[in-house]
Amino acid sequence: MRVRIAAAVLAAAGFCVSLGAETNQERGKRVVNECVDALGGDRFMNMQNREEGGRAYSFYREQLSGLSFATIFSEYQTGVTDTTHNLAVRERQNFGKNQDSGVLFAEKEAWEVTFRGARLLAQDRFERYKETTLRDVFYILRVRLKEAGMIFESRGADVLQNVPVEIVDITDADNRTTTVYFDQVTKLPVRQRFERRDPKTRLVDEEITVYSKYREVAGVEWPYAITRERNGEKIYQIFSDRVEINRPLKPQLFDLPSGMKVLKPI
Repeated sequence: MRVRIAAAVLAAAGFCVSLGAETNQERGKRVVNECVDALGGDRFMNMQNREEGGRAYSFYREQLSGLSFATIFSEYQTGVTDTTHNLAVRERQNFGKNQDSGVLFAEKEAWEVTFRGARLLAQDRFERYKETTLRDVFYILRVRLKEAGMIFESRGADVLQNVPVEIVDITDADNRTTTVYFDQVTKLPVRQRFERRDPKTRLVDEEITVYSKYREVAGVEWPYAITRERNGEKIYQIFSDRVEINRPLKPQLFDLPSGMKVLKPI
């Protein structure tokens, strides 16, 4: 680890002359561009869909409250012009050994799907998913990178859990900011943070996501371990044992099955 930190320091020193005239926004943009290249460049930017499978854990007050085998399918959408406010991805989360239950996230709503039928989820749950997606660093880089009004501003360098990092604030036209910590050596995201006001309590929640165990998949670097925290407490973890990118997915995967019974909202 000391060798790694020393290497990062030397690398930073080697660039100090050329980067001395950089503004915070120029440095932030450079760090983000280096990250895109590290993630796979054009292969990352042309990723059309993704399938992740592994063990998913949920937590309540730091105690394990659920464990399931999970498969998450994501498909990016073309033709969405207002990516500041609208989602450009569809997602299906299947759970259990038989993958017979799950959640379907569309562009404007979400459904819980089980053998009993499909139930429309409460709008606040969908809004939380939407906000989390819009502020996810991988989604920002893949979908929102060239969005009008997007600002990338460097907050300088630091050391996070013995890893030298570059810190960048990514702010969109609606003044929503996600702070991302990029590994100075690999250039990959290792942590992100943003604040969100709970619409019911009006209190501010701090949302943190940690990314690790990157592996190369079809020319794209992707984290196989993801941990989410809210207000300092762990709420979710997924450890993928397989990730596939740009494999053929059935279009109906992201639609409710024809004739499925629609259950009343709880």
